[in-house]
Amino acid sequence: MPFVLVCGYPSSGKSKRTEDLRNYLSEKTERLVHVISDHTLKFDKNKVYADSIEEKEIRGKLKSEVQRLLNKDDIVILDSLNYIKGFRYELYCITKACKTPQCVIFCAVSKEKAAEWNSRREPETDRYTDKTLEELMMRFEEPNSNQRWDSPLFVIHPEDELPYDQISDALFNRKPPPPNMATQNQPLSSTNFLYELDRVTQETVSTIMESQKHSVAGDEITVPGATEKICLIRPVTLAELQRHRRQFITYTKMHPVEDLSRIPNMFVQYINNSLT
Repeated sequence: MPFVLVCGYPSSGKSKRTEDLRNYLSEKTERLVHVISDHTLKFDKNKVYADSIEEKEIRGKLKSEVQRLLNKDDIVILDSLNYIKGFRYELYCITKACKTPQCVIFCAVSKEKAAEWNSRREPETDRYTDKTLEELMMRFEEPNSNQRWDSPLFVIHPEDELPYDQISDALFNRKPPPPNMATQNQPLSSTNFLYELDRVTQETVSTIMESQKHSVAGDEITVPGATEKICLIRPVTLAELQRHRRQFITYTKMHPVEDLSRIPNMFVQYINNSLT
């Protein structure tokens, strides 16, 4: 049955909107409504969202719960940041393969309003740190109704009421997209390949540029997610690193790998070989 994805900045009112929608759907449809959220997984969000590996594991758990709970009778709501468009696309592929309709609710608030609401969260341990809040806002990829995985999209501002009738129409009167060969045969994990490739390489470039500020030629640079280290025999510019990054991405797109955890070491090896 229908799937609802709720997304937005941290402390943007997602859980309140989720609870309102759950109460409405439970009363009007008499169906069982499952809510999957960061709260149900009970993790330290400031710790997890500061570590890309741990965050990826959490996204995997959220996706697994969606897959487990989707069935022909119940309604599933995912209440989380859902800020990565690649992850939203993965979930779209799941619902498409299950032949179930979905919609996206975007809690649109300003960064200032989200920061204000975060400062009021109780207990205090439930708040995002200023650093985590700022970084997540910078990484947020806003949903776009022109993208099929973000459609139909309901943009909800703080002063808005949830458009219950329109949401219900999207969930119960709209035909789900038929599954195609891509969603049936392609491994779901591969849908995030391009995002991981872009993220890892950009993170590596940023790490190298930052490390050069306090290192000398010959020092080894540790890169997140990689066991091998960067060894620079001379200073390198951002333009040079970005050129190598583009070349690596072009090559890797033509020769994709199934194991995404290999990308950091592959890029480190490529950089080391390119700069010798």
